[in-house]
Amino acid sequence: MTSGRTRLLRDMVRIRVVEETLADHYRDEQEMRTPTHFSIGQEATAVGVCAATDTRDWVYTAHRSHAPYLAKGGDLKAMVAELYGKQAGCSHGRGGSIHLIDRAAGFAGSAAILGEMIPVAVGTAWAFARGGEARAAVTFFGDGATEEGVFAESLNLAAVRRAPVLFVCENNLYSISSPIGARQPAGPTIRDRAEAAGVTAVQVDGNDVFAVHEAARTALRHCREGSGPYLLELATYRWREHVGPGFDHGDGQGYRPAAETEAWIARCPIVRAADVLREQDPGIDRTVAEWRALFGDEIRGAIAYAKEQPFPDVAALLDGAYQPVPR
Repeated sequence: MTSGRTRLLRDMVRIRVVEETLADHYRDEQEMRTPTHFSIGQEATAVGVCAATDTRDWVYTAHRSHAPYLAKGGDLKAMVAELYGKQAGCSHGRGGSIHLIDRAAGFAGSAAILGEMIPVAVGTAWAFARGGEARAAVTFFGDGATEEGVFAESLNLAAVRRAPVLFVCENNLYSISSPIGARQPAGPTIRDRAEAAGVTAVQVDGNDVFAVHEAARTALRHCREGSGPYLLELATYRWREHVGPGFDHGDGQGYRPAAETEAWIARCPIVRAADVLREQDPGIDRTVAEWRALFGDEIRGAIAYAKEQPFPDVAALLDGAYQPVPR
């Protein structure tokens, strides 16, 4: 067992504990009034990719932002304070769950509009290339975003300019409540569409953190060496509803069969990673339990910190939104 593989499991456990705790508080307290998109069940995509980045690489995400933010090293207290709308939040209480940022960690930002950060990452990568910097920009998005025109445009520009951008598609099979089979034609995959645009692309089991990590290392090396853009299509599945803390299978909504969700839960990325590591470390289950306790204390401390912080001053609510108009 290598320390690197253990760290991947540890980071997934941390994200799982943080999000499960936040989901409980969100539901029970009604004090976080921001929309929340949880990555419970999808931790391997964020952890596997972000562990392959270095401090100079920049990461952008869409609305499902908590996991990549934490995997890239974002400040947990600042993230939780943001969810509570406090001035100490990473966006000073103005952005909520969807608009996280931690430039010091290399987490360049997240946004709500579908596909919005894909071209931003391409522009960042092109700037890196023009400056002769061996750096990469990474952009996370779901399968639904690949149906936006900006996705095709971004693939094309990145390929033409050989921009060092890593496109990470977290294909969880649904765009809100619409399954991918009802939205995209049978046959061509998202990987196929990227390759058609001249972008190197691979499909990976997104619930296998070790496979994701190895694929991301290969992809980022490709980008930094000047070989152009790369796309990872990662097959995964969210356990909770599209937006909000609850489960949405078998509850009468009807768009996700309970059997389908249960089958994916059985492929839990944390359980699978622990199963691999157990062969060399029989005590891994005890270690995971210790981590869960440790991270439970950490997130509860972050929540207590957030609740103690003040809300933004009403007089300063527009700070950063508009430049002063010259008189």
